[in-house]
Amino acid sequence: MTVAPAAVSSARFSAQIRSQALQTRIMELILERGLDVGDALPTESELSAELGVGRNTVRESLKVLQALGVIEIRHGFGMFVAPNNFSALVSGLTFRGRLSLRHKGEEAMELIDVRQALESGLIGSAINLLTEEHLADLRSTMQSMQDAAAKGEPLAEHDAEFHRRLYAPLNNELLINLMDVFWQVYRQIHEALGSGPVNLEEQVQIHWDIYEAVASRDKALASERLQRHFDGIRLKLKDVAAS
Repeated sequence: MTVAPAAVSSARFSAQIRSQALQTRIMELILERGLDVGDALPTESELSAELGVGRNTVRESLKVLQALGVIEIRHGFGMFVAPNNFSALVSGLTFRGRLSLRHKGEEAMELIDVRQALESGLIGSAINLLTEEHLADLRSTMQSMQDAAAKGEPLAEHDAEFHRRLYAPLNNELLINLMDVFWQVYRQIHEALGSGPVNLEEQVQIHWDIYEAVASRDKALASERLQRHFDGIRLKLKDVAAS
């Protein structure tokens, strides 16, 4: 007897729902037991017995949680709560952004919007907590960027470091991790668009302008100049949308 395609599709959907429910239950178990980063999880056999499902089903859910960065599996040692790991998020967002370039680039533009909103929205709070030491670190980063530009070297790493130090006063590890995620996604989308000739001096000046606004504690100007930082990639994405 041939199984109807609709029935097959429904069965797959139900299996997916059950798998997601099991993944959620394992994460809840981690929290209920008070496990922290680096702590060992129960074995597959123990999870299978406690959750009332087969070992193969547990194993598949654990693989998904590993891919999501929730746990890490060390073969021969066991399974452990993973440290902060945003690599899965980077991969997923980069894929969606680059895939959108085949069409109108809408998702790529949305990713740029999020990063821009994050940076320009928080710059005022960073300025409130800015110290002379923070400013010295920023200026040192700018000097390194300027020296690299004078040698004709790529500025990507100096650019990323500048933005990390810009928000260092907030002392927010999650924010810095998220900014690194959006930076990596931004960089890969930028490369996928095709770099073309880059005016290194202009790039350096854009960052000096941001630095000067921050150093003068001018929140509105700093926010405005941060938004202008994204003008180049926005123009490229508009070209994609128009093509």
